[in-house]
Amino acid sequence: MDCPLDCEYLQEAHQHEKPAALDLETIPNQDIRVTEGFLETSQDLVVFLGRALVVAAADTPGAADTDVRGALDGLVRTYRTLQSGVYYESRPQNPLAANIFGRVQEGLAEFRRSEPERVGMSKTRDGDVLKVLVFFQRVELDRNNGRPRGRAFLGALRHVYLPEEGLPRPSASSLILP
Repeated sequence: MDCPLDCEYLQEAHQHEKPAALDLETIPNQDIRVTEGFLETSQDLVVFLGRALVVAAADTPGAADTDVRGALDGLVRTYRTLQSGVYYESRPQNPLAANIFGRVQEGLAEFRRSEPERVGMSKTRDGDVLKVLVFFQRVELDRNNGRPRGRAFLGALRHVYLPEEGLPRPSASSLILP
């Protein structure tokens, strides 16, 4: 059953879940250091990417945490190659993850185009984007409830980055009411 992310029963269920144990040895991209200070100074980028991820997933019918994980993995690999001076897009094979990947990439391009108007200069570097993507990758691992179609991470993103805004609702619900 696919409840919308703002379903009160889904939110209540997530509050009582016990997250799967996080194995620190298996965390990807351990070589990338993401500090609290960096996240504070990059707050605009963090907020933008958090919102972009949750909106892209909400606009992708059937998307779950695993699809966002796939998109994040592809985005991290893409921005890693940019660090070496080569542009190679690592688009995921999964169509849902690929859609989220594309939507976030489009949003990032617009964020960077509008940056001079907002702050007076272009200050977002590829390395900064990479660090924020790795941050969200780690948050996803922490919030993941281990279910193949789980959406605990998406629910947490929605709660943090879109608390008072509604998300697009699917046209047909799989929830059957009496």
